Amino acid sequence: MKAQIASIHGWLLFIGAVLVSCTAPQPAPFAPGHRPGDVLQTEPFPGAPAGATATRILYVSTSLGSSPIAVSSLVIVPSAPAPPAGRPVLAWLHATTGVDRACAPSRGPAPFGQIQGLPAFLAAGYAVVATDYAGLGGPGTHPYLVGISEGRAALDSVRAAGRLPGVQAGPRFAVWGHSQGGHAALFTAELARAYAPELRLVGVAAAAPVTDVTALVEQPGQDPLWGALLSYTVWSWSHVFGAAPDTIVPAAARPTIERTAKDCLESADELNRLLNDAAPLRGEPVTPDAHWRTLLVENAPTPQPGGPPVFLAQGDEDPVIPPPLTRDFARRLCQERTPVRYLAMPGVDHYTAAARSAAAAADWIAARFAGVSPPDDCAALE
Repeated sequence: MKAQIASIHGWLLFIGAVLVSCTAPQPAPFAPGHRPGDVLQTEPFPGAPAGATATRILYVSTSLGSSPIAVSSLVIVPSAPAPPAGRPVLAWLHATTGVDRACAPSRGPAPFGQIQGLPAFLAAGYAVVATDYAGLGGPGTHPYLVGISEGRAALDSVRAAGRLPGVQAGPRFAVWGHSQGGHAALFTAELARAYAPELRLVGVAAAAPVTDVTALVEQPGQDPLWGALLSYTVWSWSHVFGAAPDTIVPAAARPTIERTAKDCLESADELNRLLNDAAPLRGEPVTPDAHWRTLLVENAPTPQPGGPPVFLAQGDEDPVIPPPLTRDFARRLCQERTPVRYLAMPGVDHYTAAARSAAAAADWIAARFAGVSPPDDCAALE
């Protein structure tokens, strides 16, 4: 347990090396003609990597109730001229940072450090968009691990990059995410053709993705963060879906859930507070009723026939996402004839999975933009 907490500390110290203090843009009123992906507000964002500029934006996305909502994102663009066909777009989808509005990566420590592979993506000439997801940075409740919301936020961030002056983004894009972000990446692939048919998704890359939400909340294993992830899910879904907390965990757990939901996960100090606040949940039974079970199943990604190629990276010492879950999902993709590159990483845990696989993911994504036939590890996964 101590070694796992130390690993999380190391991950947070890495991403939190620099503190960026900016105020979040406030939502602008929606006009009748606003479309998903329209840019509402912009502000220059300091601290971009050398040879690039960054902008924080509010853009229009679509709520679960099909209403327009404002979502925040960073857009990072290389200074070099764009190619004639426009820049490829890389959508980074972040791991769990919390469910409170203040937990948005664009408002927290070192957002550029959280985008694994960013230097390679900028060197390749991509425009990089990093959405905060709905309810983080923007108004409303964050639909944590709600796939439709995450996928829409990702697709509309790519649209927004294409409408932001000076970015010169083309229609081709790839997605790359870690943990919650891997969940979001897989849902982006599910939604892309129907929700954003004008865009062209060339590939989906995910490190230690959440593919089975039921297993995540019901099987604590040895993960010191399990209580926090359970709190985030129960608090969020009780607000988003009206699912009663008392029908998945004991009523006595509600004060712990309310307290933990206010904590973010972006620095070592926040981690310590989060672990302390969530500690009473250790050992609490999780018994979802029929409503909860339906929601848990509906928010697990489902491989689709004819989907884009997929890159999956999974460490074999992951206490959050058991490796068999990711491998099983890879096999399900293979059954739908999706080319899968499966990167098994010996000795790698959950918290470093994206950092350890970022170079391989960047190379794989570059090949997808270049039109190279994707590698396929499906025969080895049987």
